[in-house]
Amino acid sequence: MADGSAGVMSLQGKVSTEEWQARVELAALYRLVALHGWDDLIYTHISARIPGPEHHFLINPYGMLFEEITASSLVKIDLAGNILQDTPYFINPAGFTIHSAIHEAREDAKFVMHLHSDQGVAVAAQREGLLPLSQHALIVLPRLAYHDYEGIALNLDERERLVADIGDKTLMLLRNHGTLSVGDSAADCWIGMFYLERACKQQVMALSAGRENVLFAPEAAQAEVKSQVARGIGGKLAWPGCLRRLDRESPGYDA
Repeated sequence: MADGSAGVMSLQGKVSTEEWQARVELAALYRLVALHGWDDLIYTHISARIPGPEHHFLINPYGMLFEEITASSLVKIDLAGNILQDTPYFINPAGFTIHSAIHEAREDAKFVMHLHSDQGVAVAAQREGLLPLSQHALIVLPRLAYHDYEGIALNLDERERLVADIGDKTLMLLRNHGTLSVGDSAADCWIGMFYLERACKQQVMALSAGRENVLFAPEAAQAEVKSQVARGIGGKLAWPGCLRRLDRESPGYDA
């Protein structure tokens, strides 16, 4: 039975339970990005590690819009970007450069999301980066790293510098380029990106009044928020509602 994505046959029951769950959650992330208008045609990527010792991963079929992606259409690859399944699709090896570096270096990097949203790129291009202007920003800042722009991610040597720059952080602004989120689960990856993207949008809107007219959060309040969110920001609580929204507005991701 085809899943509705250009005749791709359903893989449900043909892969392990763990792989199928990873496929469904990754497809949901792609659909959520499209639903929020953060996609960039077929460009940018979200990847997921399949549970198990093999270090196999899932990534989008190159050429498919994010709103079209389903669990069965995702492509299984190894760390070198080699395709490990029969599929009519191919992947963008350059797109996996960033993802493979983080997946390999971080055991907690089960999901990696990289976007080119308007507001994310705008703040990534600002000299001061993300400013403490909003509660969303204060939640993000303790988790945020930066990586300088080196051009389109084709140079494998960049991976070492990228890994060094992200360290143990879960969010990153890629200068002049976009945003990145790392998660131990799809829920954590999503909620981190949601807060980062919202903080960037709020900053762009606030700075329309001019840098001299914005109000920075007091340092004591910044420290207080940092301590309040040290144990997480509720990704697992919000995730089921996000899936219910997909069921209503973008059904079929789990096919």
